[in-house]
Amino acid sequence: MRRFLPLLIAFLAQNAAADGCPVAPDHSVAVDNIYTELQLAPNQMVARPYSNQLWELWLEAPDMPSQMMLDEGLRAMRGGDLIRAVDRLNALVSYCPFYAEGYNQRAFANFLREDYQAALPDLDQAISLNPRHTGALTGKARTLIELGEDDEAQVILKKALALNPWLGERALLR
Repeated sequence: MRRFLPLLIAFLAQNAAADGCPVAPDHSVAVDNIYTELQLAPNQMVARPYSNQLWELWLEAPDMPSQMMLDEGLRAMRGGDLIRAVDRLNALVSYCPFYAEGYNQRAFANFLREDYQAALPDLDQAISLNPRHTGALTGKARTLIELGEDDEAQVILKKALALNPWLGERALLR
C-alpha cells in the first residue's frame, strides 16, 4: 500500500488541479503504431488515413463537458467566429489544463486571427503535454515563420517531419 500512496496522491492532485476534468485518454500505443505506419508509407495518399487517425485521437477530449467545449470552439472556428472560438477554448483549457488539444486549437484560432504572439505559448504548452503532436509542431513552425523566425521554424519543422514525413508543411522545408 505504501508504494501506491504516492501514485494515488499524484493522481488526485492532477485531477484536482484540472478542476474536475479527468486525465485525457492514453492513446500512446495507437499513436506509436500510427507513426510506424506513417514512416512506412510510400506516398502521401497512403499516409493520409493515418494522419486522419491521429487527429481523431487528439480530438477525443477527456470527458463530455470538455468534448462539448472543444466541439463548440471548432464549430465557431469553422463559422469564422474566432472570438467565440477563443472563448470556448479558453473555457476548455481552464477546465482541462492537461489536455494538449485544447491549447493546440486555441493556438490555431489565434493563428487565424493573426495573433501569432498569443498562439506561440499555447503551441509550446501543447508540445510540452504531447511532444509528438505533429499538428502543434507544424503549427509552431508556421507561427514562427509568420514572426520572421525562419531558422527556429526549420528546426521545429524537421522534428515534425521526422515523425510524419508526409505532412503538407514539408513544402516549407529549406
